Amino acid sequence: MHVSLFLTLVFVLGLIPAVVSEKQESRSKFYEFNMKTIDGKDKLLSDYKGKVLLVVNVASKCGHTPQYKGLEALYQKYGKEGFMILGFPANNFFRQEPGTDSEIKEFCTTKYNVTFDMFSKISVKGDDQHPLYQYLTKESPFPGDVKWNFQKYLVDRNGSIVAKFDPKVEPEDTTVIQAVEKYLNQ
Repeated sequence: MHVSLFLTLVFVLGLIPAVVSEKQESRSKFYEFNMKTIDGKDKLLSDYKGKVLLVVNVASKCGHTPQYKGLEALYQKYGKEGFMILGFPANNFFRQEPGTDSEIKEFCTTKYNVTFDMFSKISVKGDDQHPLYQYLTKESPFPGDVKWNFQKYLVDRNGSIVAKFDPKVEPEDTTVIQAVEKYLNQ
């Protein structure tokens, strides 16, 4: 009887690594992207493994631009707990982000004191959509076009996309804060 229990355990344990690696593989697609920082340096998203992330497409001349203040406050409040914000400037909506990377960086730092990670300007929709946003809008659990500037995706510590917030949802909204806290505590 002990032998059959042992063989059952070996069989079951032999399957567990395959199941875990499949889950890890599907969860880690987010980490496969290599991006350019706003300063033009390569940055692998895998560098953020173990962090809770809020991915946001941003713009300097949008009605939602004051959300930079709330995003920075959220980052300041939870950054020491392993929370990061990744800002991706995009000029897809009525040309509301016309500046160069250096102009965007200057605007963000002087007007909103942004210290969270900012990236080089990309396209978040259309024929020239960046592969990261192709993944977020087509392959993630929250498919659908980016509606406007300041749409937010929450990524857990394993690289899974776990929530999406519409552009009008402010960073200080309780739904955002509760989701961030939930995934920081996991």
